[in-house]
Amino acid sequence: MKKMGMIFGSLIFVLAAVLAVLAVTDAQKSRLLQQEMKRMDKQISKMQKSSESMEKELEELKKETEKRALEAAEGDTAEAGQNGETKEDSLSAEAGKNARDADDTAALSAAEPRSNGRKVAIDPGHQGPGADTGGTEPLGPGSEEMKDKFASGTQGVYTGVPEYELTLAVSKQLQTELQSRGYEVIMTREDNDTAVSNVERAQIATENGARILVRIHADGSEDNSANGAMTMIPSAENPYVGQLHEESSRLGENIINAYCRATGIRNNGVRLYDNMTGINWSTVPVTILEMGFMTNQSDDEKMQDPDMQKNMVQGIADGIDAYFSP
Repeated sequence: MKKMGMIFGSLIFVLAAVLAVLAVTDAQKSRLLQQEMKRMDKQISKMQKSSESMEKELEELKKETEKRALEAAEGDTAEAGQNGETKEDSLSAEAGKNARDADDTAALSAAEPRSNGRKVAIDPGHQGPGADTGGTEPLGPGSEEMKDKFASGTQGVYTGVPEYELTLAVSKQLQTELQSRGYEVIMTREDNDTAVSNVERAQIATENGARILVRIHADGSEDNSANGAMTMIPSAENPYVGQLHEESSRLGENIINAYCRATGIRNNGVRLYDNMTGINWSTVPVTILEMGFMTNQSDDEKMQDPDMQKNMVQGIADGIDAYFSP
């Protein structure tokens, strides 16, 4: 019994020693754990401070980036302003350039219209007195009757404009209009100072292959109440160009009707004349348009009005178109 008590006491002692050791170990562990937790807290705090610093740096970097982007944009705008354009302006300018290119192409096409294959001769009546060199020429091929080569024509009683100036001004506008419609135009004269006889005017049309000869004149009368326009053509009995009567009649009728419609000037119709040198030497359908009376105040003033001249030209060109229409 005594031995058993000793053993039991020893066991108690050992157990107490183990428990003491365990207590010490747990205390150490606890201290170590507390130390580790403090270290981790410090690390976490450090990381938090680092994170806050990084967030601050990121925010500053963002602000710096935005600032630089704004400065760059302002710089682009300033540069575009110096060049007179923004991005939208640049696109607009490009579109405008394309539009201008298209317009240029259209303008080029308009400046060079497609030919309709028809060649016409326009004869601005008369010429300046300085170009009158005198002399005579046969009334027609083989004729013994002679007529003056040159004549300066009549003059506007109210405007003072001479006929040769009016006829050249209208003829030049007519030339431009006909060319825009595809005609090739032969002008018998292009100034007031070059001497061109009546026979030579008809010959110019023939030599250049014109299909018709349209002579532009203005009328005059001692009766200042006489007014209106007419066309003059050869009769079927004309000994020189009787064969041209039918086509000349059709040409004269188309021109006088279109001319009077366009201008409102009185229509005096188509009349027969066999005593005109420029008609009698023609080899193609021919007519003289007397645009109005320069001795009549209304006609005279109308024919000098720029807007009316545009109507006059349109009317003559329309008449030529009508002649060539099927």
